[in-house]
Amino acid sequence: MNPAIETILNHRSVRNFKNDPIPESNINEIIRAAQSASTSSFLQAYSIIGITSQKKKDRLAALAGGQTYVSENGYFFVFCADLSRHLTAASVHEQDISASVESTEGFMVAVIDAALAAQNAAIAAESMGLGICYIGGLRNNLEAVSSLLQTPDNVLPLFGMAVGWPDSYQEQKPRLPQTVIFHENEYNEIKHAQLRAYDQTIFNYYRSRSNTKKEITWTSQVSSALAKSKRLYLNKFVPQKGFMK
Repeated sequence: MNPAIETILNHRSVRNFKNDPIPESNINEIIRAAQSASTSSFLQAYSIIGITSQKKKDRLAALAGGQTYVSENGYFFVFCADLSRHLTAASVHEQDISASVESTEGFMVAVIDAALAAQNAAIAAESMGLGICYIGGLRNNLEAVSSLLQTPDNVLPLFGMAVGWPDSYQEQKPRLPQTVIFHENEYNEIKHAQLRAYDQTIFNYYRSRSNTKKEITWTSQVSSALAKSKRLYLNKFVPQKGFMK
């Protein structure tokens, strides 16, 4: 197995970091790796905000739901959908691109570009021996996050990424079987039996985990998580930031 694939397959979220700083050269390489990701039509419709202020980390941790690893890490990134610079670029040529910027397609392009860049950054960091954890909790209150980071219209924070030298590792969670995720030529309906088999795998994983043991299955976990709609304020806030109008 080549080292790149080995790094990818060894991924797990890390939530406990040492206090050791990350050299600036490593941070720069992580950002370069992020920028090397594929991008739709070469738009590069994202921005990355690096958080070095401990005060801002602490505030982001509170906004994300009190997640301590948002404030206690080697470095914290925030990935944003960004079509602001494209409006500036179009103004150079006196062109109106507002319809594209405000479209669902424009929003999707920016979100996908940001996600691709983030995953490149994650793999780069893990290849250096660092650990990472994606932080979707920033979307609990994007109005406050946007204010804190001073993101203008057409720049929307999407998620964070805590990076640092791991202080401990959690067991790797077993992913869904490939037969459930991968479809050849056409979509194949998933059967209850396939999910029940995976439920048993996840039940055994949580029951045997060295810390935070619990008895839960995957179907019960996702059913509970999705039973109540979350962050519905985004339906109004996203258009207020200039997207999906």
